Amino acid sequence: MTRSPVSRPGARPETAAPTTLRQRLAELRGPAVAPQPLDARALAALAANPGCHRRALLDGAGVDKAALAGALGSPATFGQSQFAFVRGHAFEARVKDDGGTGLIRLLCERLGDGPAPPPGPGDVDTPDLAASGPEGRTARTALALREATAAGRWALLDHPMLALSVAGTPAYLEPDAVVVHPDGGWTVVEIKSFAMVDGAADAAKVGAAARQAAVYALALEPVAERVDGASVRHRALLVCPKNFSNLPDAALVDLRKQLATTRRQLDRLTGVADIADGLPEGTTFDLCLADDGRTPTRPAEELAAAVDAVGAAYAPECLAACELAFHCRARSRAADAVQTLGRALRAELGGLTTIEAVLAAAAGEAGDPADPAVAALRRAARLRAESLETAGAASCP
Repeated sequence: MTRSPVSRPGARPETAAPTTLRQRLAELRGPAVAPQPLDARALAALAANPGCHRRALLDGAGVDKAALAGALGSPATFGQSQFAFVRGHAFEARVKDDGGTGLIRLLCERLGDGPAPPPGPGDVDTPDLAASGPEGRTARTALALREATAAGRWALLDHPMLALSVAGTPAYLEPDAVVVHPDGGWTVVEIKSFAMVDGAADAAKVGAAARQAAVYALALEPVAERVDGASVRHRALLVCPKNFSNLPDAALVDLRKQLATTRRQLDRLTGVADIADGLPEGTTFDLCLADDGRTPTRPAEELAAAVDAVGAAYAPECLAACELAFHCRARSRAADAVQTLGRALRAELGGLTTIEAVLAAAAGEAGDPADPAVAALRRAARLRAESLETAGAASCP
């Protein structure tokens, strides 16, 4: 393992070179490991569980959580299939194959009688967003947004690059598209491969798409503040296949609730630097891959100790959003923690943090009777006992 000058034994603090946050995160990830990009899907899941320091640190350091979960013996079982991935790309290419004219016409139809008429052939600008590296692409996107707003024409930015600061570290995001209206409004476009049947789609999938679009809208807001006449619209355009065909259909999704929630949750995230400073010296999540670049050689016990050194906030909802959920669930079950029963129940139980303590309080063997949670548990136990007694008496001849 490679140590920084500060963490090497015998190094004198007054003479050691200062370690930047980027260097510290590289040490946690592994000096030879490229960071995993933090996308909007991961940010939406992180915002839904802001108290999880484990996910905040691993995402901030760019650790491959799927590979880490596999090395720990608890691989993730969710994700998009290769077939769905290819189908989604093919559908997105079809939506944009006319230079964005059809996409903006869909937007105009959903907006109704807007201030600008639908564009015709050649009325949509598609600026070139190519640049070197994520920082260069982010700067090029900001320039293209400024120029398109000043031109007062329809413009489609295909896969722009946006930056958003999360827990003190930058995250680079790439929405499917951003539409610039002639009046200076900016609309986030989400293109998904799930079907929209009779104008409606699966509510859970629409909610997930709305949370992702809200992350993109948050990243656009600082850019819009620096552009005269620009504003980020609070309704995103969701484009999906119509019924069971490959033709596009669309709907406007209100983002105001998701924007407020995501903004509040991201602001609650503890800084990655603060979490890293609280770790034991020498902590690293490096898998020490073999020459094939896939097989981890580091013992699973060492990896588990490094992961468990960071506090987690497990909830059953993590199973559908985090690659480490099965490892965290096993640890929560081993600790007899009430988090395994869900956030709502955990909040109701107050200071009772283990299932054993809950059962003891319900049986009257422990707990303060003045505690509302203890009183409610004992009342529920009495009602259960009375119900069982009544049912037993009624079943006897």
